[in-house]
Amino acid sequence: MARVISVEVERFPIAGTFTISRGSKTEAEVITVTIADNGHVGRGECVPYRRYGETMEGVRAAIEAMRGQIIDGIGRTALLAAMPAGAARNAIDCALWDLEAKLGARPVADAIGVVSPKALETAYTLSLAEPEAMAAQARAAASRPLLKVKIGGDNDAARIRAVTQAAPQSRIILDANEGWTDNNIVENLAFAAEHGIVLIEQPLPAGRDGILREIAHPVPICADESVHEAKNLEALVGLYD
Repeated sequence: MARVISVEVERFPIAGTFTISRGSKTEAEVITVTIADNGHVGRGECVPYRRYGETMEGVRAAIEAMRGQIIDGIGRTALLAAMPAGAARNAIDCALWDLEAKLGARPVADAIGVVSPKALETAYTLSLAEPEAMAAQARAAASRPLLKVKIGGDNDAARIRAVTQAAPQSRIILDANEGWTDNNIVENLAFAAEHGIVLIEQPLPAGRDGILREIAHPVPICADESVHEAKNLEALVGLYD
């Protein structure tokens, strides 16, 4: 029996407004792909990201363009060659992983040869805002062990001070979403270190982060927008921790 594919758009309202250095949104828009085969259904989803030129319409069209190959039984390996990395491929890939696991009656963890998943600590994210508003967010979440704080504006020192004072027992990650510059990163890193920040995520724009090889890292720095596939990792050696 041929596979059956469904592509749907789902929208989830956000409590208030969620803001990062590049803008704000009041709802999460998700494209969901399901692939049915032999009585089982695999499910995957994606969030089109305007940072990379993706739109809901464009990503949905890219998925629909693969409908024939999906129905004909394309597998995960062939999918990697058939589509570029991005939201559309991610949704189909996840659906294929899920379907394969269900058809084989075993968890995805077994399929990739890792131990069964267990509960892990995750970070609770605070939206970018003025320092006083961010302090209120941090205070409300102060019982959580790990907070990820969105920053990337002109007043980040005040934001860092506000959230660390409001949640003194929490470990804090800063996520600048490419919002810092060569002119302020050294000062911001030093200030973050003084206030006990445990990690900084993507402080500089992707492709313009070469200075990270030249400056001290008093706080570990990780990549986000700079890495999309395993083949991107080699170029980041010496830039990120």
